[in-house]
Amino acid sequence: MAGPGDEHDPSLDDKKEAEAKSQVGVGEKDMSPSSVPGTSSIHRSGSRPQLDLSKAEIQGNLEERDPTILLPNQSDDISHLALDIGGSLIKLLYFSRHEDYSNDDDKRKRTIKERLGITNGNLRSYPVLGGRLHFVKFETNKINECLDFIHSKQLHRRDPYPWSSRTLPLGTGVIKVTGGGAYKFADLFKERLGVSIEKEDEMHCLVSGANFLLKAIRHEAFTHMEGEKEFVQIDPNDLYPYLLVNVGSGVSIIKVDGEGKFERVSGTNVGGGTYWGLGRLLTKCKSFDELLELSQKGDNSAIDMLVGDIYGGMDYSKIGLSASTIASSFGKAISENKELDDYRPEDISLSLLRMISYNIGQISYLNALRFGLKRIFFGGFFIRGHAYTMDTISFAVHFWSKGEMQAMFLRHEGFLGALGAFMSYEKHGLDDLMSHQLVERFPMGAPYTGGNIHGPPLGDLNEKISWMEKFVRRGTEITAPVPMTPSKTTGLGGFEVPSSRGSALRSDASALNVGVLHLVPTLEVFPLLDDPKTYEPNTIDLSDQGEREYWLKVLSEHLPDLVDTAVASEGGTEDAKRRGDAFARAFSAHLARLMEEPAAYGKLGLANLLELREECLREFQFVDAYRSIKQRENEASLTVLPDLLEELDSMSEEARLLTLIEGVLAANIFDWGSRACVDLYHKGTIIEIYRMSRNKMQRPWRVDDFDAFKERMLGSGGQQPHRHKRALLFVDNSGADVILGMLPLAREFLRRGTEVVLVANSLPALNDVTAMELPDIVAWAAKHCDILRRAAEMGGLLVDAMVNPGDGSKKDLTSAPLMVVENGCGSPCIDLRQVSSELAAAAKDADLVVLEGMGRALHTNFNAQFKCEALKLAMVKNQRLAEKLIKGNIYDCVCRYEPPSL
Repeated sequence: MAGPGDEHDPSLDDKKEAEAKSQVGVGEKDMSPSSVPGTSSIHRSGSRPQLDLSKAEIQGNLEERDPTILLPNQSDDISHLALDIGGSLIKLLYFSRHEDYSNDDDKRKRTIKERLGITNGNLRSYPVLGGRLHFVKFETNKINECLDFIHSKQLHRRDPYPWSSRTLPLGTGVIKVTGGGAYKFADLFKERLGVSIEKEDEMHCLVSGANFLLKAIRHEAFTHMEGEKEFVQIDPNDLYPYLLVNVGSGVSIIKVDGEGKFERVSGTNVGGGTYWGLGRLLTKCKSFDELLELSQKGDNSAIDMLVGDIYGGMDYSKIGLSASTIASSFGKAISENKELDDYRPEDISLSLLRMISYNIGQISYLNALRFGLKRIFFGGFFIRGHAYTMDTISFAVHFWSKGEMQAMFLRHEGFLGALGAFMSYEKHGLDDLMSHQLVERFPMGAPYTGGNIHGPPLGDLNEKISWMEKFVRRGTEITAPVPMTPSKTTGLGGFEVPSSRGSALRSDASALNVGVLHLVPTLEVFPLLDDPKTYEPNTIDLSDQGEREYWLKVLSEHLPDLVDTAVASEGGTEDAKRRGDAFARAFSAHLARLMEEPAAYGKLGLANLLELREECLREFQFVDAYRSIKQRENEASLTVLPDLLEELDSMSEEARLLTLIEGVLAANIFDWGSRACVDLYHKGTIIEIYRMSRNKMQRPWRVDDFDAFKERMLGSGGQQPHRHKRALLFVDNSGADVILGMLPLAREFLRRGTEVVLVANSLPALNDVTAMELPDIVAWAAKHCDILRRAAEMGGLLVDAMVNPGDGSKKDLTSAPLMVVENGCGSPCIDLRQVSSELAAAAKDADLVVLEGMGRALHTNFNAQFKCEALKLAMVKNQRLAEKLIKGNIYDCVCRYEPPSL
């Protein structure tokens, strides 16, 4: 079956992608007075994955160096690749980089860099570039498909250094390869591709790959007991020493003491080859995978002698053995008058699997005990993400250690050798990367292929769409994308809710997917987090089955409206409809995959789900589905802003502060990600809804710390408070939310002499305002407010032609700048472990963080602790979230003020 040849390569053919995206309109913002806020394209800067915030336009997802997905003006130069060619599988890893197109002449950027002290200095002799690491697998007996793949993408013609885009002449290239195939297929590579193979030591590559993954990938390691996966956070500073057990044909046990410091301390000849060899002889299975699948249906008690068989069904409790403990593998075969054909192949396969897995687990534990090690990581061809294999090894380690040790496994374990070979290139640029600079993304093919390649790579977006259509027509077992009712816009008006049971996906549904690893050197940890090591952004625990099923259903039910909105945003053209259908199928398949295997894409949180949806939209070139809606709401809100500011100025200081907080909470009702709010949009205008919301603002709110915040702002007992030096305001939605809610609050801080930094998305997500759109909004508002005008000028947000001079600056106005920075993401939520360098720099002098909106203050960061003061403001627009988080009801409000953590 032809598949998304490049399942782990969302990059597509770069020229075609750039042409398609350039239709959206790139270039400098229209700064004229007639320009409409909300229509500006997104400008990239250092952000999160899948965004290459450069001078492109609304770039795609944030997963790359400056996040990077695919941008209009972006070029995607493929640098080097490396392979691990084993006896059964070829693991191929290649790197694609993205040029930096950031516009150094942009006044806002230059002003912020100067004010925040951001430099472009680089102390290295070669650049650290962002890009993507792609993981691909082929069967070794189909090596010609692998060679075709390399040739089609011209991977063999690139300079071996990721910071060079030179194309090498034929016959001069060198590829790093490890594994036995480095010797076996050297001549074939030379003949087919004209390249030489540089052979790398297998053990060294294995350890290098493991070290990199354990230090750089946040949730790389996991345990697997009784079918349950639990991801383990490894402290990079406390990684060594550890035991690495590589289970291939045989077993190598390696003690790793540090970078380049390792020793093979033990091993056994009873490994994956033993299982496959004996299994083939005893069951006549034709493949290793077939043998594993057979074991899932087996009953080992039919052939293994158990403790209960010896002791009349009783435990041997005196020495701690249960009746179900295996006393002798295949032991019943010697006491029963049966021939091989009398035993079920399924039972033989399972008995064999248990025998070998328990043996490996016991030997590994004894070696860990021998060297006083607490961590054991297992990998290799034998593991392959197979649930029962991991369970049996885990049971053995747990049993023999009496629960003091745990077997751990790696999500990328099959690619350790290829990754190590990749890192053997001189100046590969990966050694200095930290976990916050690496983000994994899962393109459209992930739910279908699980890491394998089927057929040639996809050349452009049209091929992607065609593949989706063809796959669905062929009757895939994935039921989620099946259309149920016709839609006036897309032809996919309804979608089946993903099923949580049964074999709806692949036979290896328990296996973990390997995505595209985006390298984003510009991402940093938010410096105001109290303890980044214990910080968990997600408030909702999706490991709970009930929570997971509820939120997957919410996303599935919202999908038809989202598709209609996305298609309408591009004029409802036939091309847009076709892309909308493909997006719907692709995202539904993601949901079905996650319903079947929640850990398939790593540790799952609600923020990850929402971000996955936005990335999927961008993958099908819906760069800003709510663009026209945001434009309308911005226009309507700006018309009433002058009256609101005049009303606020007529109030006393205390009344004004309360009105401002009420205004933020009331305006936060505008959220196109909420079904309840979407229903409101059909019942009134934006201003009518805003007024209704304001009129219902009655204290006490469900979470009400306003009095504490008021005391901090205004003082008490005749004592005047010290003003905040700098406030970071994380804004949420376009329209009334930012214009009638957060902008007036920012103005209040400015009039008190506090520097204000508006923090907004780098990429569009639903109707959230972006950092590229905010300067235009501020410019319009500044025409009617001297406070905003002066602050915006100081913050580099204005050019003279944008605002009227008004009646001059008032002498009593305190001078403080208003700045805008990108947060480094393109999601309704935010993970503060991965923010733009711009935001990180702005945070260093900040003493107040204001998080606004459900996504940033409730779905994520509700429990986050900061080194500075924090104010979390949101209206809850989901009944289940209200009950779960604040024991309240829909439309309840949260005003949580938190002093600095001690």
